[in-house]
Amino acid sequence: MIKVILLASSLLLTTVQAKVLHADDAGFIIENEIITALPAKKVWHALVNDVDEWWPKDHSWWRGTFTIAPSAGGCFCEKKGKQQAQHMQVTFVDPAKILRMTGGLGPLQGMGVYGALNWQFEKVEEGTKVTLTYHAQGYRPEGFTEFAPVVAKVQNQQLNALKTFIEAKRK
Repeated sequence: MIKVILLASSLLLTTVQAKVLHADDAGFIIENEIITALPAKKVWHALVNDVDEWWPKDHSWWRGTFTIAPSAGGCFCEKKGKQQAQHMQVTFVDPAKILRMTGGLGPLQGMGVYGALNWQFEKVEEGTKVTLTYHAQGYRPEGFTEFAPVVAKVQNQQLNALKTFIEAKRK
């Protein structure tokens, strides 16, 4: 029940609009960010250790269990029984500063679209700013101009679900 409440509130309390920085026939770049009063180490911990608690299950293959192995070559994976998916592969880790994963999220994976998803942590006056940037490229006959805003909105929901989770856990 708590997960449903957290998800619902994260969707209602979207604090920053999803940004499409670039989109054309070959790919797109999107960016979303949040600011929280929590220190980067706590946000990092929730990102990599509690992903199953905050990742919206409606953005999964089977509403399975999510894990992130925060080491080079690690997996952002989902498992439910014998069903398994590597959503992305971890390629760069600088704890509480940058986590980079590569691959195609959701339907992008099946389309052969490849991207780099960067979680960047920055100390700001208010606490920590987390910027989520996704550079994706590939071929889609109709291009990515209309598709990129949909991906940006979904990632905005995911990032805000993390924010809602960490701030609720703090109280």
